Amino acid sequence: MLRYLTGGESHGKSLMAILEGVPSGLPLTAADIDHDLARRQKGYGRGGRMRIEQDRVEFLSGVRKGLTLGNPITLKIANKDWENWKEIMAAEPGPPATEKVVTCPRPGHADLVGAIKYDHRDIRNVLEKASARETAIRVAVGGIAKRLLAEFGMHVYSYTVEIGGVKASIGEKVTVEELFLKAEASDVRCPDETSSTHMVERIREAKHKGDTLGGIFEVVVTSPPFGLGSYAQWDRRLTGRLAMALMSIQAMKGVEVGMGFEAARRFGSEVHDDIFYEPAKGFIRGSNNAGGLEGGITNGQPIVLRTAMKPISTLYNPKKSVDIETKAPVEATIERSDICTVPAAGVVGEAVVAYEMAAAMLEKFGGDNMKEMRRNYDSYQEYVRQF
Repeated sequence: MLRYLTGGESHGKSLMAILEGVPSGLPLTAADIDHDLARRQKGYGRGGRMRIEQDRVEFLSGVRKGLTLGNPITLKIANKDWENWKEIMAAEPGPPATEKVVTCPRPGHADLVGAIKYDHRDIRNVLEKASARETAIRVAVGGIAKRLLAEFGMHVYSYTVEIGGVKASIGEKVTVEELFLKAEASDVRCPDETSSTHMVERIREAKHKGDTLGGIFEVVVTSPPFGLGSYAQWDRRLTGRLAMALMSIQAMKGVEVGMGFEAARRFGSEVHDDIFYEPAKGFIRGSNNAGGLEGGITNGQPIVLRTAMKPISTLYNPKKSVDIETKAPVEATIERSDICTVPAAGVVGEAVVAYEMAAAMLEKFGGDNMKEMRRNYDSYQEYVRQF
C-alpha cells in the first residue's frame, strides 16, 4: 500500500513528506525530482515568491546510493524565505505575533472557513497550510511515483488547453509526446503557439486590472496496463480516485475524463469506443472517448483527464470582506501572489495522477522489491496477451 503525509507551512522552515510503500531497488536521485520542481515554478503569470525559492529536494531517509530501501522515504524542501519569517513563524512559546497578522479573509480562499473551524483569530494559521506552496512537496512525492511508473513504460504528461477563455487548438493526429514537447517550450505550457500568445496577452490584461485568471489543463498517462482499479467497490474505482486526486489540488473546481461533459450531449453511438482484436496486440479500440477508463478500470488506452482551475483568490484589486475581529466591512487581505498558475498546476496534476497510478500498480502487482514487482507485471502482461 502506497501512502504519504505532508507537513510544513508556506513560510515555515521547510516542507516535508513521508512516503511509505515504495519497493526496494527503485533507482532514484534528487535530480529525478528537482526537474519537476523547477517546472512547477515556471510559467507566465507567476509572482515574486518564485524568484525567492529555488526548490530542491533532500532525501532524509529511505534512499541509499541511488536506490530505494523499501523503508519510508522522507523528503524535505527548504523554504529560503524562512529567514524573513523565522520570528513571526517561530514554534517556541512567546508573545503573540504583531506582524503579518491577518484578520480580513479573502473570498474564495480557505481563510474564513478555516478560521472558524479551527478557532484561529489570526488567519495566517490557516493560509500557511492551505497555501498552494504545499504543492511543491506533492510534486516531489509525484516525482518518485513517476520514476516507478517509468520502470513499466508509463509516462505522465500535461499541457494547458485553456486560460481565461482562450482555448488551444490541438490537432487530432499529433502525439501526446509531441504536444508535451511543444508545451514545454511555451511560457504558458500550451502546445498551440498562437493560443499561447493570446493567453499571455490575457494574463497581462488581468495583471493590469489587479485581477487573476484560471483555466484548464490536461493530464495524459501513456501505456497503462489493462486492469488497474476495480468496479467491485465504489472506493476502488480508479476513475474516482484520479478525480479526487486532481480535485485535492488547491483551486481546482472540476474534472473531466476522456470526452467528459461532451459525452452527455451526444448519442451513445458517438461516444462509446469500438472494440477490435488483433493477434499481435490483443484487444484494441478504434478511439479513446472513454479516456482509458471503463467501469473504474483501465482498458489499456491512454488515460486522459482535464481539470478546471478557478482564478487565484488573492486579488491586487481586492474584493469586499469583513474583519473577523471588528466585523467592520473591509477589503480582503493582499498576500504576495500570482496572476495565473495554470501552467504550474499542470505539473502538480502530473504528480497527483502519477501517485494514484503508482498506488494502483502496487495494489495490482504488489512486490516488496522491484524484481518481484517486475515478475508479477510480466506474468500478468502475458496473461492479457493470451486472453
